[in-house]
Amino acid sequence: MLVGLQGSGKTTTSGKLANLLRKQGKNPLLVACDVYRPAAIKQLQVVGKQLNIPVFANETSKDVVHIAKQAMSTAISKLNDVVILDTAGRLHIDEALMDELKNLKAGIKPHEILLVVDSMTGQDAVNVAEKFNEALGIDGVVLTKLDGDTRGGAALSVKKVTGKPIKFAATGEKLSDIEVFHPDRMAQRILGMGDILSVIEKAEESFDLEQAEKLEKSLKSGKTTSNKQAKEEKNKSKEETKKGSTPVIIRREVIISDDEDKAKEEEKRKLQRKKLNRKLKRKKKSQK
Repeated sequence: MLVGLQGSGKTTTSGKLANLLRKQGKNPLLVACDVYRPAAIKQLQVVGKQLNIPVFANETSKDVVHIAKQAMSTAISKLNDVVILDTAGRLHIDEALMDELKNLKAGIKPHEILLVVDSMTGQDAVNVAEKFNEALGIDGVVLTKLDGDTRGGAALSVKKVTGKPIKFAATGEKLSDIEVFHPDRMAQRILGMGDILSVIEKAEESFDLEQAEKLEKSLKSGKTTSNKQAKEEKNKSKEETKKGSTPVIIRREVIISDDEDKAKEEEKRKLQRKKLNRKLKRKKKSQK
């Protein structure tokens, strides 16, 4: 069950978590439990469609406990082994919000309650985390919007105040931009040292190892590769780098020794020399 204030990124984070869990071999089901915010249900359905992950919604009911129970029955019948509840948020913490979440917790008994915190709110995130933990007893925290200027210093305070672990970090707008939280990497980020390991992992995901091995074998065996193919490889690498959200430019240079092109160039030079010699002979004959 995901909880948090409105605007913290719960709906998008629900989709990101579902995507991450599916990569780990799970079969997730997203559940729309935000019955108040306009288009909240539609937003989750769009996210689910983009990821090809099923979304359960009941637009005729305002009873979130009833909706959640219906979703659990659906998950059992359709063999979904993970159910993610996208709950409603508020612009500020109020009794109505907390009471609804308490009822939802008592009604379905979720295995984990994750608090979604906007890392750009700074120390305000600490107050939010403290209130939610006191009322619900959260099991962990998800930090969002870590791709901005913020270094995530609030992460230390949230952990200290709640005593609960930060489990995931959302690092971009794309639905694949979420990762398991690593305390040592966050420490480097806070100190301004950068997160090199995350950059390497991102590069490994988008790097075509099979293509690289083929290119290496081709070069070692002395087989030629045309300049056109080299340009295509370079352009493909640039496109893959642009698509990612990693703020580091990864450049790959392809060095190719093309014997065929060299032979063609040499042949052209020979023909040019022959033509020049003929012209010189004609000129000498005409002078005589």
